Amino acid sequence: MSKNGIIMQYFEWNVEPGILWKQMKEQARQLAEDGITALWIPPAYKGAGGIHDVGYGVYDLYDLGEFDQKGTVPTKYGTKDELVWGIRALHEQGIQVYADIVLDHKLGADEPEMVKAKQVNPHNRLQDESDRLEIQAWTHFTFPGRKGAYSDFDWHWYHFKGIDWDEKTDKNAVFRFRGKQWGAEVDSEHGNFDYLMGADIDLDNEEVIHELTRWGKWFVHLTDVDGFRFDAVKHMKFTFFSKWLETLRHDEKDELFSVGEYWSGDLADLKRYVDTTEGTLSLFDVPLHYRFFDAAKSGGTFDMRGLFDNTFTRDNPLKSVTFVDNHDTQPGQSLASFVQDWFKPLAYAVILLRADGYPCVFYGDYYGIPHSNIPPGRDYLLPLMRARVECAYGTQHDYFDHPNIVGWTREGDEEHEKSGLAVLLTNGEGGSKVMCVGQKHAGKEFYDCTKSMERTITVGQDGNAEFFVNGGSVSVWRMR
Repeated sequence: MSKNGIIMQYFEWNVEPGILWKQMKEQARQLAEDGITALWIPPAYKGAGGIHDVGYGVYDLYDLGEFDQKGTVPTKYGTKDELVWGIRALHEQGIQVYADIVLDHKLGADEPEMVKAKQVNPHNRLQDESDRLEIQAWTHFTFPGRKGAYSDFDWHWYHFKGIDWDEKTDKNAVFRFRGKQWGAEVDSEHGNFDYLMGADIDLDNEEVIHELTRWGKWFVHLTDVDGFRFDAVKHMKFTFFSKWLETLRHDEKDELFSVGEYWSGDLADLKRYVDTTEGTLSLFDVPLHYRFFDAAKSGGTFDMRGLFDNTFTRDNPLKSVTFVDNHDTQPGQSLASFVQDWFKPLAYAVILLRADGYPCVFYGDYYGIPHSNIPPGRDYLLPLMRARVECAYGTQHDYFDHPNIVGWTREGDEEHEKSGLAVLLTNGEGGSKVMCVGQKHAGKEFYDCTKSMERTITVGQDGNAEFFVNGGSVSVWRMR
């Protein structure tokens, strides 16, 4: 992770099939020039939905777009060679790559198996709703298209804890397999949230642990990725990734920056996860996302002084990955909570220009989401991203002292010429605030790089100046 780095989540749900890896290679130079230092790429392996699978319906971890499986050779994003070439092009521009991986479940098995199981209450998975049944479960993964290349490991029912479909009776329900118990180190929603979807991988099974570790080493060695984004960690044995990452960091790459998606707006849940995993990985600040969402839709009644209340960024800034929106919060998705357009520049100023957190810019905000008629936001994002790279250094002074108008300054440092800035934003009427940017900027002229305000401001001899903002907007003042 570089100083003042910026991650980009390089996909949205409706990206056109067959273009992303090629586009990644073509845009590597421009992304670097715009200030992007790391790309979070979507799941790179074959999903059960073939060419249309976004990657979360995991079928074959070893098929990166190389074998004819699920009706296609390429994945939704391209071929294995295109993936490797794309990563190489990003590395040539100094951009790291974080791969999205899903080790919670598998879908699209090649053959069903007869399994003894009990049906459980979907709203309380600790409560059985049946005696032992014999069900027909899709749990045998043989990967016939791959023919044993890279790994000859076959998955059977005993490598999983449960499933949500009985082929024998055409019944959709949550079933727990004979001899299996839901994991203890998972979120407590629904009594126990070990089970999420598909065939639920048993992370207590030694054969599974060995195979997933072997795959991880193979994947890092082949692709040369620099880290991971882990999907659905609230549903997985908390300490699994602690040990998994420890092995990969020892055997393959020292750093392997990793961030987990623990989807909860409750700070206590995130703190418990980080404590249990002893800080092995970072987490997305989901509570902060919901603060943005609430502020945007409140009609100016949200008290901006409390923007960081009960957020992970305030509690653990060094382990927080901040974001405004992502593929799951975009319109039409399961966690839809898309921050309104007018507030987007304010929210991005918050995550990009403050000292705390590692910010992640969403592909759908940067390039737009044609499927939902959402236009590209690169024009408003670029000044903020460049201000982060060039100016957002040094001591930070906070001015969260008004229900609507809040701001902060950064004094800058000696290492970055013309560094230092002042940020003022409001979810209500416009106004001004006297803020300190440091005496070393005395007499210097500052301008609003967002172009919201056309005036310039001269810093006083005491390092203070009165900075301005228009209603419902953000102004970022930096040195001329």
